[in-house]
Amino acid sequence: MAGVLVDTCGWIALVKAGLNLDSAMSNVIGKPDLIVIDSVWKELNDISRGKRGLLLGLLKSRSDMMDDPPGEKHTDMMLIHLSKMNNWPVLTVDTRLKEKLSESGCSYIEVVSDRMLRLVD
Repeated sequence: MAGVLVDTCGWIALVKAGLNLDSAMSNVIGKPDLIVIDSVWKELNDISRGKRGLLLGLLKSRSDMMDDPPGEKHTDMMLIHLSKMNNWPVLTVDTRLKEKLSESGCSYIEVVSDRMLRLVD
């Protein structure tokens, strides 16, 4: 299994595209070990109050929850830190986060054309 950090907008994009989690991930990384940090979980919960259909039950049942890493205040920086430290890609569609990940030598998984995932190393 390969660790994959989940970013808020990455999860929302995957759900919105109607992608099957298992088959979409297997095409790019194999069987994923999804990892959700506390900050991302809080963001998703906040968004879900005004938006239905985010499949948070599925995400929670299929993920390992992780405390936010100490020393970082911003969610993006936490994801970059963990990605770099553990060589885990980040599921995201956030352009700024993708740029920061690339600059830090980290990889990411993005939703492409609302129909598939792509791993960018």
